[in-house]
Amino acid sequence: MNNFMMKKIFLFAFLLVAGITFAQTTGYAVNTDGSKTYYKTFGKGEPLLIINGGPGMNSNGFEDMAKVLAETQQTIIYDQRGTGKSKLSKLDAKTISMKIMADDIESLRKHLKIKKWNILGHSFGGMLGSYYATVYPNSINKLVLSSSGGVDLTLLKSPNLIERNLSKVEKDSMDYWNDKIEKGDTSHVARLARGRAMAPAYVYDQKYVPIIAERLTQGNSTINGLLWSDMQQMNFDCKAKLKSFKNPVLIIQGKEDIISNEIGELAQKTFPNSKLILLDHSKHYGWLDAREKYFGDINSFLKS
Repeated sequence: MNNFMMKKIFLFAFLLVAGITFAQTTGYAVNTDGSKTYYKTFGKGEPLLIINGGPGMNSNGFEDMAKVLAETQQTIIYDQRGTGKSKLSKLDAKTISMKIMADDIESLRKHLKIKKWNILGHSFGGMLGSYYATVYPNSINKLVLSSSGGVDLTLLKSPNLIERNLSKVEKDSMDYWNDKIEKGDTSHVARLARGRAMAPAYVYDQKYVPIIAERLTQGNSTINGLLWSDMQQMNFDCKAKLKSFKNPVLIIQGKEDIISNEIGELAQKTFPNSKLILLDHSKHYGWLDAREKYFGDINSFLKS
């Protein structure tokens, strides 16, 4: 067999393996109110739903995480209602709430014909994942809370750790651009400048500041406001119900996270079968600051 044929066979085999590892499907699940949730899946095996942060952000920034974790399982990301390709004709208290968001996740599970899945919720996604566990506990195998906002509203009572993690120059810049935006300048230039000022609080490794700055421009402030308002009105507090959630839970966040370590410790005390990992030299995005350990710890937990 000549070298040319060998190379063609090798390339075909490589693409076949790559296709199996990162087999990607996209689609829409229909929600109980008739709206649609856009989703992507990667890989094969035991399903892991990744709930991104926000609230009010799409799932675009979580494809890298999904692809890495898809090496050992099937991963699923989705655009939360009103974000990305999960469009809504109206955004108000009747179309945006924690209960509706949890119902959307359950509709997606049923659409994908998954009996039970693992859940990974990051930041606000950890709050939504915790709430989902109180409404649909029998749909979950294992739960990962990545830099989660918490199991109650302690976050709102905590010191402003974003400002604490910024220099005076960065804080002054953030205040300047916040003021411009509040006065009506919602241009991408203004939002990106604010993002650049805030991003150093989110990542320990400053080479990732441009990525985080761009991500911080993508939020929908209307959805954000509606969900925080809903959580305050319902007095969001999952602790009592989660004490009976006996499935394994991993809580993982950076030691220098904008989410205080006390919030992670409170989650650990709440879940009876949980483990807390605090990552060295890491802030809010563990898969950027402590990539090898972050993915290693999550994979070990999901396989155990």
